[in-house]
Amino acid sequence: MADELLLFEKITQDLVELKDTSEMMMDLAYSALLLNSRYLAEEVRLLEDKVDRLHTEFELLVLSSRVESQETRGLLGLIRMGVVTERIADAAAEIAEVVLRGGEPHPVLSMVIQGAEETVETAELGEGSLLMGKTLKEARIPEETGMWVLVVKRGDRWIRPRPDLVLQVGDVVIASGYAEGEEDFKSLVSGKPSSGD
Repeated sequence: MADELLLFEKITQDLVELKDTSEMMMDLAYSALLLNSRYLAEEVRLLEDKVDRLHTEFELLVLSSRVESQETRGLLGLIRMGVVTERIADAAAEIAEVVLRGGEPHPVLSMVIQGAEETVETAELGEGSLLMGKTLKEARIPEETGMWVLVVKRGDRWIRPRPDLVLQVGDVVIASGYAEGEEDFKSLVSGKPSSGD
């Protein structure tokens, strides 16, 4: 019984990771498209590979669980939810591919991109950063810089921004916002003075 509980906890955790990753990919893909950011588009491509692996592992885990015949419909539902998250990830990758192909976007999209005052910036949390050990809520990045955190990359892990996420040295923070906040954002996260100081 304890093994079965552990298995169902693992299935739940894997499904949550699939869902969160595919949603994060969609956020990054739309940002890549609207901001014409190759960097974000490349990150979406890398995440698609991760989701493909996660999805395969998730399906194998679900199929390996021993259940009574009346519970097989529940397993089928789990597998279908996994498939849906994988399709969302594929759709995000297709959006990012538009940026990576480098072709001319549709004229309406070009007008939106040109009119956008937003930018995407990345900064690595440095040793001297006042944000080290603070949660995103405590860091107050949007209030201090006008930039909103899209995602935090920690090693090879991608983390959706949550108020209770504790920032660590080496975290790469990806944020979007108005160009006026870029230097303040980089300085705040890195712990180095901005070029204007």
